[in-house]
Amino acid sequence: MGSVNQSNATLPSVPYLSAPGTATATSLYIDGEWRAAKNGRVREILDPADASVLTVVSEGDRADTEAAIAAARRAFDTGEWRRTDAAHRGRVLDRIADLLQRDREEIAVMESLDTGKTIEEGGMDVDDVTDVFRYYAGLADKDAGRLVSAPEGVHSKVVYEPVGVCGMITPWNYPLLQLAWKMAPAIAAGNTMVIKPSEVTPVTTAKLVELSTEAGVPAGVVNLVLGSGPEAGAPLSEHPDVDLISFTGGLVTGRRIMAAASETVKKTALELGGKNPNIIFPDVDLDTAVDYALNAAFFHSGQVCSAGARLIVHDDIHDAFTTELARRAEAIRIGRGQDEGVRCGPLVSAEHRAKVEKAVARGVQEGARIIAGGRRPDEAELRDGYFYRPTVFVDCDRSMDIVQTEVFGPVVTVERFETEEQAIELGNDTDYGLSGGVWTDDTARGERVAAALRHGTVWINDYGPYFPGAEWGGFGRSGIGRELGLAGLDEYREAKHVYRNLAPEPQRWFG
Repeated sequence: MGSVNQSNATLPSVPYLSAPGTATATSLYIDGEWRAAKNGRVREILDPADASVLTVVSEGDRADTEAAIAAARRAFDTGEWRRTDAAHRGRVLDRIADLLQRDREEIAVMESLDTGKTIEEGGMDVDDVTDVFRYYAGLADKDAGRLVSAPEGVHSKVVYEPVGVCGMITPWNYPLLQLAWKMAPAIAAGNTMVIKPSEVTPVTTAKLVELSTEAGVPAGVVNLVLGSGPEAGAPLSEHPDVDLISFTGGLVTGRRIMAAASETVKKTALELGGKNPNIIFPDVDLDTAVDYALNAAFFHSGQVCSAGARLIVHDDIHDAFTTELARRAEAIRIGRGQDEGVRCGPLVSAEHRAKVEKAVARGVQEGARIIAGGRRPDEAELRDGYFYRPTVFVDCDRSMDIVQTEVFGPVVTVERFETEEQAIELGNDTDYGLSGGVWTDDTARGERVAAALRHGTVWINDYGPYFPGAEWGGFGRSGIGRELGLAGLDEYREAKHVYRNLAPEPQRWFG
């Protein structure tokens, strides 16, 4: 693990990524082979830094997804994968981790070009993903079940089995990381899967599928379809041969998936984002708190489900805090993620930037005041890309849509509070409940506020870190279920009670 060479920032030459201008592509991976979409269509993947074409990939639809589901079903029902020794599956996960580190520089560049994030961030993602695969490699053979206390003459045990065929729909902001959170525990448990990444950022998903095959995952166990949500993704939540659907993305799509999955009563895991409070008490070091607040709000240009986009600052330090926050936000260097010194790259697409701009305009109409950003950059070399300046709103209150609705861009709002009780009330005044932060030098107060906040992760005097061994997920409309940790493995397992009568005799209940 280490730094990434930024001088060679180009996509690799691989069979599943076609050159710009190509009319054909073989980017779907079904039943152990790379293939074209049945409809023959392709999609251009754009570089968000300048809107140029990075690569061309296959654009599948329902027919391809149904073929992938059939392959995964066969591999689960008649293949050997689910019956393999759990320690073997753990070794496969370890090999994937080794391969990720072998190709770390290449993957970091791919992630940077595809999503717009800096290469440094891309390298951090690879390291985080490696840790996730190592964690589940270690867990794969550690829980074979348990004996249950039973009457004399009875042997009773609970064993864990794979769920079956798992549909995995991943977002565009962290395509590699979010897939790992699903794929690693699913492999550890012995499932098969069909993966559908965002049609905007599919590049590193295909790379991870390639590495899983190299690591020894059999044909049909891991399948990849590319295409739009309605055409390629919808069958995963509707099809009766899919046993579980795991989705990370927006609330509107999550509701549709949940409704569709209910028809076949399949297991459902949803992570649907958040509007995350970051509470600043007056006893903190201002310089440190501002520094972390910037990172919480603007890392990956704010395109993070757990972004600290809702600052709640004590009255005593509000003016000094927001003045310094705005000064530093204006000084952030934005640009192409492959350039040295850049800290914020572009937004992922023109459509997404338009959504962010609409949200900012709505905030102004509601009476919030911009003290930094709120515009596209002035530099001529950035005009073709989807860039937007880090933006700070003050004079905000919880009735505003800009405060309550997830913007998913480089936009942070600032509210004020006077008492601890007010801070907690504001922090919990959201339909979501994914994450939050508390800043205070008072240890007891930090613990009190963390306990009172209804959010799946709460950081005290920090913001953003996660560990593979700590569950991740939210309360309220932030979703259902947990990823990572032991619960992340349980999402992909079914518990079965096996009862054995050691000496059966006639009961004569019916004579």
